[in-house]
Amino acid sequence: MPATLNLLRIKNLALVEDLEWQLAPGFTAITGETGAGKSIIIGALQLLLGERTDKSLIRTGTESCTVEAVFEGHDLTQLSSLLHESGVETSESELIVKRSFSTTGTNRQFINGSPTTLAVLKNLGDELVDLHGPHDHQSLLSPERQLALLDGYAHTAETLRDFEHAYRKLQALRAEEAALSTAESAREQEIDLLRHQINEITNANLSVGEEEEIAARYRLAANSKRLLELAGSISRRLSEADDSILSQLAETQRLLRELEKIDPDKATLAEAHAACVVELSEISRSLGQYAEQLDLDPAQLAALEERVNLFETLKRKYGSSIAEVIGFGERAVERMRKIEGRDAELERLIHEIDSVRGDVERIGHALHKARSKAAPKLAESIRANLRDLGFRQSEFETKLTTLDRARTTGFDAVELLFSPNPGEPLKPLRLIASSGEISRLMLAIKSSLAAQDAIPLLVFDEIDANVGGEIANAVGVKMRKLAADHQVLCITHLPQVAAAATTQFVVTKEVVRGRTHSRLTEVGGKARQEEIARMLGGKSESALKHAATLLKAR
Repeated sequence: MPATLNLLRIKNLALVEDLEWQLAPGFTAITGETGAGKSIIIGALQLLLGERTDKSLIRTGTESCTVEAVFEGHDLTQLSSLLHESGVETSESELIVKRSFSTTGTNRQFINGSPTTLAVLKNLGDELVDLHGPHDHQSLLSPERQLALLDGYAHTAETLRDFEHAYRKLQALRAEEAALSTAESAREQEIDLLRHQINEITNANLSVGEEEEIAARYRLAANSKRLLELAGSISRRLSEADDSILSQLAETQRLLRELEKIDPDKATLAEAHAACVVELSEISRSLGQYAEQLDLDPAQLAALEERVNLFETLKRKYGSSIAEVIGFGERAVERMRKIEGRDAELERLIHEIDSVRGDVERIGHALHKARSKAAPKLAESIRANLRDLGFRQSEFETKLTTLDRARTTGFDAVELLFSPNPGEPLKPLRLIASSGEISRLMLAIKSSLAAQDAIPLLVFDEIDANVGGEIANAVGVKMRKLAADHQVLCITHLPQVAAAATTQFVVTKEVVRGRTHSRLTEVGGKARQEEIARMLGGKSESALKHAATLLKAR
């Protein structure tokens, strides 16, 4: 299911003491009187998107502020690679983002309970939320994002993957070529070092598992004198001394046999005793053989010690284990082979680079062709949406330029250009000053790219500046259509927009025991009709009827 903001918790932020807001998918409108605290919701989202904190936002009389959001939906799996790279635990269908800051300046942020940095939080926010309003958090202003949206509109995902693969392969081959093209003196120095390393490892004649075997033999050889003493002492006590255990057991065996003759029922005792005698005899015999095998040869001990020391020397240089030392030697041999066969290797690389460069150019041309075909269609679609939103004589272009050098995204750069009024030059979106204009422009762009844009949550903050009448109806209709592919939140003063929403919440302000509090309440039925009527100018009979008409038409 598409990802949605399921829950927003705000504690001690400005006028909000404690708010837990359950949200639904679709289009949600937030309305209320000016100054009631609607902007606090935007402020909370901005904090979660990695914006800078301001201690003045902490509610008077408290020491800290906390904002937390819960996103749900299987689409969140698309963020797994970003979270893994940031050291954050992932969940298949839930993402919890939390941020807190205090009057002392402590600022902490968490993703799925894992502490994280503000930069990671901001990167995650770029993938989750587009916020349009007086204080914009707009991914669409990024040229990289604009190119990604054009690619989505042009359905170039597969071609783009092929290009990135070929481009990265070309970069790797060029790096390999550069490594082989080092200065001759450096090359000779490296060959000398490699030759020494290879000879040292090869002459050691290593094998996996040998270290453990030699260590065990060395341990036995180093302690052979003591082992011989222990084996001899035990053997004497068992069988060699005049009063040995086995000689004493012979007498008890004779007595048990005599007991058995008188009481046959006790035959099992004699049998058990005999078994014990056999076991002890076997132990004595084994100890004798063990003592004979112990090697007290000092030369053998010295050889084992030398081998152990060699292992330690090699491990200090080439790896933490003999297996790693062997692996180092194999890599050194391969590196030596490449350097010594430098001319042949360079020739091979040059041919492969030429081949892969051809792939990059071919796939890059296909990308450019698809983008060039889609760009004017996208621009025309956005212009049509702009006309619906009141920009009847505006201009919009999708400008595609060719780069001097390729990037992972191809040879193209995209800049979205807009002119709201006749006679004004087209300008990049990032240079547009009016928040009202850019918010409606973003709504037009989002409407054209709704099916391709992967950002799940769109937030529009009072995009109704200088808008009314039929244009207000068009804004509401477009937001409702957007909600088919995204979750949409809109703070609005327009009754036409609020009436188009699937759910509506009202922000109110009240004073309790001398303290001002902002409240957020869902309205439906008669209460919603009255709120729409208030937005129309009052709760007169005509306003209530008009409100009912707007709600019925949605």
